[in-house]
Amino acid sequence: MQIARTVIVFDAADIAAESAFWAGVLGGRVIPDDDYGWHSVVDADGQWRMGVQHAPDHEPPVWPSGDRSQQVHLDLHVHDGRAAHDEVMALGARLLQEGDPDASEGHQVYASPAGHPFCIGWGH
Repeated sequence: MQIARTVIVFDAADIAAESAFWAGVLGGRVIPDDDYGWHSVVDADGQWRMGVQHAPDHEPPVWPSGDRSQQVHLDLHVHDGRAAHDEVMALGARLLQEGDPDASEGHQVYASPAGHPFCIGWGH
């Protein structure tokens, strides 16, 4: 099998907020297709990276307890953990597990506006 593209798709009740969040993280933009309840998220180079589909009954995962398990999460590796933290928080993320952003290596766990967990790691 030859894969032409890999796209991660998140469910969200509020697809505008979720897609805007990920577009902000990637420095990209949202291409909405509201007729189909779908938003494509492209990065700064115009490459399609994520999709957000409308799921009106979406209930966010509960991390780390697993009461409602996460189905997928992203690990985003960066050079500056503190700058990445400030950026995602300004975009609407919620910090779930704090690390030490001044350490030479580490990670922190966040949730997107729709509650999808993701990690920001540095020094790995």
